[in-house]
Amino acid sequence: MQELYEHYKGLLFTLAYQLTGSVSDAEDAVQDVFLKLYDVKLDRLVEPKAYLCKMVTNRCRDLFNSARKRREQYFGQWLPEPLLTPNDESFESVVQGELLSYAMLVLLERLSLTERAVFVLREALGFEYANIAELVGKSEANCRKLISRARGKMGITPDEPVNPEAASEEWVRRLLAALEQGNVDRVVSMLAKDVVLVSDGGGKAFAAVHPIESRDLVARFLLGLTRKAPHYEGGVHVEMRDINGQTGFVVRSGDGIVTVALMHVERNSIRNLYFVRNPDKLRHLLK
Repeated sequence: MQELYEHYKGLLFTLAYQLTGSVSDAEDAVQDVFLKLYDVKLDRLVEPKAYLCKMVTNRCRDLFNSARKRREQYFGQWLPEPLLTPNDESFESVVQGELLSYAMLVLLERLSLTERAVFVLREALGFEYANIAELVGKSEANCRKLISRARGKMGITPDEPVNPEAASEEWVRRLLAALEQGNVDRVVSMLAKDVVLVSDGGGKAFAAVHPIESRDLVARFLLGLTRKAPHYEGGVHVEMRDINGQTGFVVRSGDGIVTVALMHVERNSIRNLYFVRNPDKLRHLLK
């Protein structure tokens, strides 16, 4: 059992995290699956990878349905919990190679669980359609249709790569420098005309209730946050970190993390910015 756990925990966590958008739910799903595995006869584990992935997918279905109800009552915008990329090489290889970009995790929220499962299994984990069909209880033809439908809902064309371009370390560094200098023109020049900023405070931290759109409004919001930073009790420290397999930045005040931010670039401009400020979604980063 321990050998199975060590071998598959990274894969199963990566699958569960992308199905739920929650680190804590993903951890619970993996733990529940391995607890149930003690009651499974060994002859059913001829193909443990497929069997475990199916168990995790089924467990996430229950979590997904209850989470949907909670999100209907959620205050403001809902964003997936950010995940600091671990330094452990055995786990990192799974997360880095089989984890969709944060921008894609946001788009996954438009899908049903079945669409989401098929999309993640195919586009993130690279499963063949025959295996996916077995895991979700659909035909191969149906799974192909689900992929097409999912791409349509997410606004991705059939030939378009699934991962938008993540902002590089240089992009993040330039933006932070421009904000620190209060250089309005430089900040505006880095943003796409149709830039969108989404912030998630969950009613527990300051955040915009609705997405902020347009260069001027996004620049004003960012510069406003920068001007308020010195007034935080305990001061503010900003550091670049590897988050969800890409460069983002973490804002600390006192002993805690108050913001995790990620962005993606499109046609050499920042197209989306995501600010996670709900303390409940940042608590796991302090473990």
